[in-house]
Amino acid sequence: MTAQTDTLSQHTPMMQQYLRIKAQHPHELLFYRMGDFYELFFDDAKKAARLLDVTLTARGKSAGQPIPMAGVPYHAAEGYLARLVKLGESVAICEQIGDPATSKGPVDRQVVRIVTPGTISDEALLEERRDNLLAAIAHHNDLFGIATLDIGSGRFLVLEVDSPESLQSELQRLSPAELLVADDFPCPALVSQQRGLRHRQPWEFDRDTAQRQLTDQFGTRDLSAFGCDHLPLALSAAGCLLQYARETQRTALPHIRSISHENRDDSVILDAATRRNLELSINLNGTTDNTLMSVMDSTSTAMGSRLLNRWINRPLRNLAALQCRQQVVAALRLNSCHESVAEHLRQVGDMERILGRVALRSARPRDLTRLRQSLSTLPAIQRELSSSDIAPLQQLLRKAGEFPELVALLTGAIAENPPVVIRDGGVIAEGYDAELDELRNLSSNAGQFLVDLEEQEKANTGISTLKVGYNRVHGYYIEISRGQSERAPAHYIRRQTLKNAERYITPELKTFEDKALSARSRALSREKALYEALLETLNEQLLPLQESAAAVAELDALVCLAERADSLGLIPPSLSEQPGIEINGGRHPVVEQVLDTPFVANDLNLDKQRRMLVITGPNMGGKSTYMRQAALIILLAHIGSCVPATSATIGLVDRIFTRIGSSDDLAGGRSTFMVEMTETANILHNATARSLVLMDEIGRGTSTFDGLSLAWACAVQLAEKVQAFTLFATHYFELTGLPEKTAGVANVHLDATEYNDDIVFLHAIQEGPASQSYGIQVAKLAGIPAEVIALARLELASLEAGARPVVTAGPAAKPRQQELFRDPVSTALLEMLVTIEPDELSPRQALEQLYALKQLIRER
Repeated sequence: MTAQTDTLSQHTPMMQQYLRIKAQHPHELLFYRMGDFYELFFDDAKKAARLLDVTLTARGKSAGQPIPMAGVPYHAAEGYLARLVKLGESVAICEQIGDPATSKGPVDRQVVRIVTPGTISDEALLEERRDNLLAAIAHHNDLFGIATLDIGSGRFLVLEVDSPESLQSELQRLSPAELLVADDFPCPALVSQQRGLRHRQPWEFDRDTAQRQLTDQFGTRDLSAFGCDHLPLALSAAGCLLQYARETQRTALPHIRSISHENRDDSVILDAATRRNLELSINLNGTTDNTLMSVMDSTSTAMGSRLLNRWINRPLRNLAALQCRQQVVAALRLNSCHESVAEHLRQVGDMERILGRVALRSARPRDLTRLRQSLSTLPAIQRELSSSDIAPLQQLLRKAGEFPELVALLTGAIAENPPVVIRDGGVIAEGYDAELDELRNLSSNAGQFLVDLEEQEKANTGISTLKVGYNRVHGYYIEISRGQSERAPAHYIRRQTLKNAERYITPELKTFEDKALSARSRALSREKALYEALLETLNEQLLPLQESAAAVAELDALVCLAERADSLGLIPPSLSEQPGIEINGGRHPVVEQVLDTPFVANDLNLDKQRRMLVITGPNMGGKSTYMRQAALIILLAHIGSCVPATSATIGLVDRIFTRIGSSDDLAGGRSTFMVEMTETANILHNATARSLVLMDEIGRGTSTFDGLSLAWACAVQLAEKVQAFTLFATHYFELTGLPEKTAGVANVHLDATEYNDDIVFLHAIQEGPASQSYGIQVAKLAGIPAEVIALARLELASLEAGARPVVTAGPAAKPRQQELFRDPVSTALLEMLVTIEPDELSPRQALEQLYALKQLIRER
């Protein structure tokens, strides 16, 4: 800022105060409260005017220069804050804390909170069905500690990873709204595109400081009870994160009561490419349409939806936990029990985030009415499921609990339909507090008191024109016309003389005035005190309330899985610790929902003797759909869901890898082929015999022989050395010879047929290799010009007449690669033949064409 570089003494007192506060928050936009507006000055004003499309004006001069200024009304600030947060900006909220009546010079102000993308808790600023995470990363060589905090719910997690690739995968899964890294972070390219990136001083990640911060927050001597002692880097990240949360909230964080270790070995690991290719929550276009989450999410509550999304993005490998989920889903499907439970759940608000705002003392009156409604619904849910004897379900119900005392308290304390904010009053219900009721009555009954007083004084004085009134300057008064003023009683005290009247005050009216004028402000003050006491009472039971919210969210996610199973025709898979995958009648859960025609179901069988399927068939024939549906069915089984199949037996997998589709990384300087090879290298290095690997068209980004050789070598490595369960789709027909040379490999193909020179896709998987790829037929369907199709057919016939390259497993075979440029005379001859239309030629024209063809042949 240009103005801030000058000395403070050159500025007005107001600007001096502003600049001192702004100097403490150089990286945030400063919302500086002035009356009914939050004002921004200097560069902040210019930036806000551009981002918010508000008017940029000027406020006088300071240090001899006009002051750029922009402002937003304080009562509409949330909308503007939401827009700024979505743009990744942070805002410091500066409020008046002094009393204008007693202040000399500018009223004292201070920053009361800092709104950042990762620490927001206000309902208006959050996406309802998406986690809003603050994350931090600590590093040492190629080891990384990650900590995440959802400040809305208090969920605090840590984990460690041992490679940049694993870090990238976790960042894509977590998708934090704000990310804290040290200034000396060693992999800037990994985080440069992360939204809300904040660089911090390296000392903020100090391990000892983090230990003190965390034990102080949890009230413990050490962290052994949380199972995190062996994660020094993760705890360093957690310490930095917690300190940042405290700095921004400017208040205690009582809802953050524990920290949990998120062990990667407990889950099915999905790398960044796999998450992208399977379109779990975000599709390839960057939206949420036609994703697995969009199909599977029928939850009744926002917190249930967020939990389901976490399940889908972090499938479990714990067989016992998955079987517990399956048991609950089966119990909820019995007699369609899930339907009635879902009806009750629709009455439950976002308890997680409401309780977070209660803990932060930022809960609004309508948060408490929604909490009241939610707690009132718990007994009905308990009754609905009380007859079930499924242990995991009963455990959930015990955690959900009931809170009759709190329901009674909130019912008695909060009005039925309170205003949005506490500042205008009317939040506390009548009958809850006698003192508040008296103050309200005094304020609301002032009018009737004045009417009664006027009638009383008219009768006592006999002055029929006497009036009782009020104005803001002189307060309450009794007015008598100038002609009748001599009849005023002795106890009337003159307050004001007008041209035609005298105004008086009496001791009785003065007493009433003192009470009435202060009654409203005293009522508001009393109401705020009662509201704060109510929040304190709720905070005393915060832990059981948080456990209840977590249980209700889990119940909602399981009810959703039960409903989806019934609505989408899903079946419970049989899960096993033994490796192997057998799916009968499998369907793609997303594609099936967008088709107008019935989906063609297919089987998949992989076991110790059949670990790799080489999949051939035409483009558009369904190879990619078949491969993705296998991955999604297996993933759904690993979240405890039913799956789209007629039957399925699935051995637990440790990782799912995909190498599907083509894309470049221009910003990173990587071509499409380089991206393909990088993703393939990751699979070959990290896949195990318990992994599922999907490989599609490896080697197509380079020349035919190079690509074919690479595809052959990768397939052999996966089949012989890695021995992962692999679906290997290819257009290199030479790879169909793999089963003859490598154990555990089999050929399958997607069926198609030709009809009237067109292709008909059957989408059915068949044993054995495909007979042809139908590439020219697919090109014809795509609208390639007829003359190009005809020329392609001639060229194909010419190529098929020659020897096809053969790749063997040994090093001796070195087939000569075909030349890139063919004989130009042969090409011209073929082109002329293709363009001739015999039925349209006259005899003379036909003879001329014949001479021309002979001339081309002589030249050859």
